[in-house]
Amino acid sequence: MTGLAAADGPAPAHNPAPADDPARADGPAPGDNPAAAFDAEQRRTWARQAEDYARTFALLCAGPVPDVLDAIGAGPGLRILDAGTGPGTLAAACLARGATATAFDADPTMAALARTAAPDAGVLVAAIPDLPFGDSRFDACAANFLLDHVGAPGAALTELARVTKPGGRIAVTAWSAVPPMATALFGLALKGAGAVRPPARRGRPTRHDFEHTEAGLATLMRDSGLDGVECRAVAWTLVVERDVWWSGPVSGVAGAGYFHTSQTPEVRAEAERRFTRLAAVFEREDGLLALPAAALLGVGTVPGADRG
Repeated sequence: MTGLAAADGPAPAHNPAPADDPARADGPAPGDNPAAAFDAEQRRTWARQAEDYARTFALLCAGPVPDVLDAIGAGPGLRILDAGTGPGTLAAACLARGATATAFDADPTMAALARTAAPDAGVLVAAIPDLPFGDSRFDACAANFLLDHVGAPGAALTELARVTKPGGRIAVTAWSAVPPMATALFGLALKGAGAVRPPARRGRPTRHDFEHTEAGLATLMRDSGLDGVECRAVAWTLVVERDVWWSGPVSGVAGAGYFHTSQTPEVRAEAERRFTRLAAVFEREDGLLALPAAALLGVGTVPGADRG
């Protein structure tokens, strides 16, 4: 499932836990498996948001897809797993490069959208950390913001490595601790309007979280058994209609939407006025917004290939 940055302010050291949630609850979740409880809550949340996400925030999350595909060498004949496909943007891009794409998402509605976007890909409803694939099934794996939506990112990477052949590359993206301006505008508008933070939602268990920096993501990937890990920041510009971009939080999508829909009608109206003023700084001559964005990109190799 594709991820969202925090609506305002720096994310704690994912989604970021969740990185897309401006109101994270610290401490362990109740029950015997806090990571599984986090996963279940993520699925409940996105089950209600798939279509609104696809027409709004998915535009932002598509930004690093070319870098991800370059990192794994996507091209003709390569068997690629798109892990947490969301609406299928990355799977469709794999097909456009001549690769063979298999994709999965935990949410059936997201998977249905992916089948429409990438009709020649094999799209399944499945979830980390128990994938329905044999060992070494794929030549490479790409996970665009998946780590931001799972309770145990290390276990997720281990499972992706299991289904990727030795010597195959795994590329992942994650939001950094500092949210991009594209989403920070929402928090600035809401705070300026006097918004009151809603009750905190469940965050990822602390013991499973990672530092949302290049070094932190690299450490997570190495600790998960990947070789030759390299991490860097990637930047892009989101070009979008102002009303379309604002409709994401208005529709309740992600952390920004949770923050927005929890406010009174008066605060929501004032937040929209403030957003319009803030966004004007990024307006092009054609009226579209050009919003700067950035994320972390990590790539590593599954060990075990014959080096002879």
